[in-house]
Amino acid sequence: MGNSNKICINCGKKMKQQFIGLQHCKCGISWKKDIGYFERTPNMVFALHRVMVGKKAKQLPIIRYRGSSEE
Repeated sequence: MGNSNKICINCGKKMKQQFIGLQHCKCGISWKKDIGYFERTPNMVFALHRVMVGKKAKQLPIIRYRGSSEE
């Protein structure tokens, strides 16, 4: 799904892109466009959220948490 241009700050390997603006490494570190590098936890779920920008629908990556009431 496209080329990654991010290098993991933990192990130095190239990160894999899941969505545009969201990349992951096998060692447990991820990068998201608006928050930067972070460590993944088992309760994180990565999804796309549809937002209307003018007359167009745009899909943005979001992080949801299992077992939490916030959406």
